[in-house]
Amino acid sequence: MDPVFKAYFENLEALHEGYRAQIAGLTQEELDWSPGDEMNSLAVLSAHVAGAERYWISDIVMGEESGRDRDKEFATSGVGEEILSSQMESVLEYAREAFERMEADQLAELRTSPRDDRERTVAWWITNLLEHTALHLGHLQITKQLLDKR
Repeated sequence: MDPVFKAYFENLEALHEGYRAQIAGLTQEELDWSPGDEMNSLAVLSAHVAGAERYWISDIVMGEESGRDRDKEFATSGVGEEILSSQMESVLEYAREAFERMEADQLAELRTSPRDDRERTVAWWITNLLEHTALHLGHLQITKQLLDKR
């Protein structure tokens, strides 16, 4: 793997470790608990991040259709830790394979989002993916703290 993509992947892998740590050992009720109206559960946050990562890497960066259903991510309920962890692991493995196929000179190439026609460089999309994943890890951590205090 190109050293630049290796660095991206290692950051993504570390974020995924954080997700696994937050949902480990939780019951279905805990995974589906929401701290309030229009706030996401741990299950929703996990499903959304897996879907978003796959979309950005697959559909945008690699030009490969992922079949993402964003609305379904935000309706996630009754999905256990094993499946949520499996979804995160699957997208991490896809990222590894995609990054292994890429070279650093591709970072400056432009890609367009099929969802909203934004055009950005590959570097921008991957950096945005890491930022989005980190942001939602923070949401996941705060939600877990609120769950533990209830």
